[in-house]
This record gives sequence, structure tokens and C-alpha cells, in this order.
Amino acid sequence: MSLHNLDNLYRQTIMAYAQHPHHYKPMLGTEGYHIQKYNPTCGDVIDLAFNMVDDRVTDIHFYGDGCAISKASASMMTDLVVGKNRDQMMQLVDQFSKMARGEASDVKSLGEAQVLAGVTKFPTRIKCATLAWHALDELLSVEK
Repeated sequence: MSLHNLDNLYRQTIMAYAQHPHHYKPMLGTEGYHIQKYNPTCGDVIDLAFNMVDDRVTDIHFYGDGCAISKASASMMTDLVVGKNRDQMMQLVDQFSKMARGEASDVKSLGEAQVLAGVTKFPTRIKCATLAWHALDELLSVEK
């Protein structure tokens, strides 16, 4: 597959997630963990919330306005963390952050979120791709 075709496939994947995001719904007010993050560079806003039972995510969702990269990244992230414990989620956040900075070599555990590795070529889009991940990181640092 040519590089052009590969880039096109990645764009299509991002657009599919952005147009039909998984785990996208308004906040209910009953979530155990909730945070709102804002990217002042482009105006993306995300509300992220989840519940945990026995140290595992049982429900996670996000809501907000953002660009295709921001929404796709949040959707991919929420797919990845369902059923994960705090340590597993922290590892995924760390790996995604490294990938977004161009420092990760093995990103298989990120699943389809690997397609966002291309943001390293566009520094202004890195914040779009990492917004949801920063929100998750901040929520995980809160002790409940």
C-alpha cells in the first residue's frame, strides 16, 4: 500500500470516529469521576466521566465540542479503557503521550488510536489529540 493510500485510510478512520463517536453522551451527574478540559489553542472542550467498580472502569463517556481529531481521539480512548484498572489506564495514557511526541516505538496496545501518531507532523494538532488523554490522566490522579 502506498504512503498516500495509508494516509487516506488513517484520515478515513479518524473521520469515522469523529462522525460517529463511541461513548459520546451528555453528563448524567451520577458519575464517580468527572472533569472538563478546554484547549484554548483551538477551542475544543471535553467533559469526561467514568465510574469504577473494584478498581475497573465500568462506564465511561465524553461530551463536548471539538475538531475531528479531538473527538476521534476521545472515542478511541474510551473504547480502550473500558474494563481497565487504574494502572493499566495510566500506562495507556503514558504510551499515548509518548506516541504523540514521537517518542514511542511500540504502540500496539493503543489499538486504533495508533492512527493518531501522524499528529507529530502537525504540532498544533498534538493538543487536539491529547486533550481527552490529559483529562483522563488528571482524573486518575484524583484519589477516591
